[in-house]
Amino acid sequence: MSIAEEIKDRLDIVDVVSAYVPLRKAGRVYKALCPFHQEKTPSFVVFPESGTWRCFGACGTGGDLFAFVMKRENLDFREALELLAPKAGVSLAPPDQETSERDQYLDKLREINQAAALFFHSQLQQSPAGAVARDYLDKRGLDSAIIDKFQLGYAPEAWDGLLSYLRQAGRGYELADILAAGLIIEREYEDTGRVSHYDRFRQRVMVPIRDIRGQVIGFGARALTGDQQPKYLNTSQTPLFDKSSILFGLDAARQAIRAKGKAIIVEGYMDVLACHQFGEGNVVASMGTALTEQQLKQLRRYTDTIVLALDADTAGQAATLRGISQARESLDREWMPSLDPRGMLRFEARLAADLRIMTLPEGQDPDDVMRSDPEDHGRTWRSLVDAAQPVVDFYFDLVRQTEDLNSAQGKSAAVDQLAPLILEVSSEIQRAHYAQQLARLVQTDERTIERDLLRRASPQRAVKRQLPPDIDTPPIEADPDQPAPARTPARKPKALGNSHAIHLLALLVLQPGIFPHLQSELVELGVGSLDEDDFSRSEERSVCAALLAGQLDVADEWIDSDLAWQIEQLRAYGQRWPELSQQQLLKDLVDTVLRLRIDNLETRTRALPSLAQDAESEGNQEDAMIYRQLQGELSQHRRSLEQTLNIRTYAGRRKMTPSL
Repeated sequence: MSIAEEIKDRLDIVDVVSAYVPLRKAGRVYKALCPFHQEKTPSFVVFPESGTWRCFGACGTGGDLFAFVMKRENLDFREALELLAPKAGVSLAPPDQETSERDQYLDKLREINQAAALFFHSQLQQSPAGAVARDYLDKRGLDSAIIDKFQLGYAPEAWDGLLSYLRQAGRGYELADILAAGLIIEREYEDTGRVSHYDRFRQRVMVPIRDIRGQVIGFGARALTGDQQPKYLNTSQTPLFDKSSILFGLDAARQAIRAKGKAIIVEGYMDVLACHQFGEGNVVASMGTALTEQQLKQLRRYTDTIVLALDADTAGQAATLRGISQARESLDREWMPSLDPRGMLRFEARLAADLRIMTLPEGQDPDDVMRSDPEDHGRTWRSLVDAAQPVVDFYFDLVRQTEDLNSAQGKSAAVDQLAPLILEVSSEIQRAHYAQQLARLVQTDERTIERDLLRRASPQRAVKRQLPPDIDTPPIEADPDQPAPARTPARKPKALGNSHAIHLLALLVLQPGIFPHLQSELVELGVGSLDEDDFSRSEERSVCAALLAGQLDVADEWIDSDLAWQIEQLRAYGQRWPELSQQQLLKDLVDTVLRLRIDNLETRTRALPSLAQDAESEGNQEDAMIYRQLQGELSQHRRSLEQTLNIRTYAGRRKMTPSL
């Protein structure tokens, strides 16, 4: 991952932009008066889910957080890196050789996993054998959009279907690397010493599992026949894949978690798929494992409210209790000052998160709940989320069911279970409420419960786990609003996708001499020359700037290595494509620019109806009218570009000037 990607992953674009511009939340976006031109109607919009911003007014520009800082501070990309890296807690020190080699090795494994995902997805969509998997997904009610979004696939029954695909000419991955990626199994025959290799996944529905940046690092596989065991099979542990540190779907859910202010944890990836299909995008899965400290710390980067949505049966209750216990052990605590009965100052630990329990209907999993309302699939689900109990309330109900509250032993057990939870509640009013409730539950004088809580909250007991025995003051906890400690990130940028932007830049860095001809062709076509505002990612904008300046060779200083790596990967990507004549190449480049702009206009247009509706709900008809007028103009512009592209596609290369 590049330094720029590391910084964007750590910083919230809303926090960065709001340091310069007062933002106001409007539905799932934030808007403000554009800081780059004078206006009366807010046309500047920040999209937390994509980590981008866009001016819908006179500027007509946008980008990621780097693009904003560069434009606002009048900085180049290097200077923006130097400004934002300390805020993100990212070190700009160059990597040593060992780190660089390790990064390249892990990138190779990611590349192999991505190739496998493409193979499985193709088998699902196109192969006759994949019909059984298509039928299964259809019966589960998963539509084509969610299948494509999560790149679901099918592993054929053949012993070496994937292996042959990965080893064939053009890919030629090494056996050792395919084995290290967890995609094949190695078997040695004791009698002959012969070693054979075969596919780990066969005749299964395949679910790619991605890291937080959306890169495939492993797979979950669901059996398609009754005699296959186990029913669910995950990639074994690899240098990339460690089940205890991964939450399935977090890459797709993290922006929705931020927007909704809560994360919901379910048990399986099929549950995640169903929830995301019906618009509940803040759902992730622990993949059947108990929650771990690494998983919970990942979630805490996006929200302080975590909802456990586990089955209501006995096994589900047990899993819930394990999850609560692990969560309470792993989640951060705030140290709050308090006076004891003698007036002495002390510090008590309070849980720095809102942990809630969502109880599902008996015999139903999240998939069942999502499909329970024919008219509104998510209504029951949302009502269950809203009714999720604070962890203390859940335990009160549990104690009533499991303890004999008429016996001294049962009352003591109830207090032992509930007192630590009450002490972790951050609100003093709520702690007093729960103390009163506990006193009534065990039929004991309230002052007795208060004394017991004070005893349990004494410094020697409250900070036992976190402080050395000779220290009687609370530890200095890291401020969650401050950047994490600096560390040296991997310098290899994440794998490039097959987007119009990447395709365009890859061909241009391979043959920069054709760039002036492209610009001339675009101007003659009447659509305007290519510039940085055609790109949203700061890395892409920097490459475009280098092309515009005629300087693709970056300086030797280490800080430019991000741009150097980007250009290197673009060249490697472009070399995969067959050679074209200059005329074919120019046509391909012009068509790609048109497709890129059509996509950009579609993205911009899609955001405007919600902005107009938000303005109307606030009684601001003037702003709503401006948004709808802008929507019409952008739609007309997009249709004009589509007409130009269609004529070029179906009638050959023709000169024309669209009416914009």
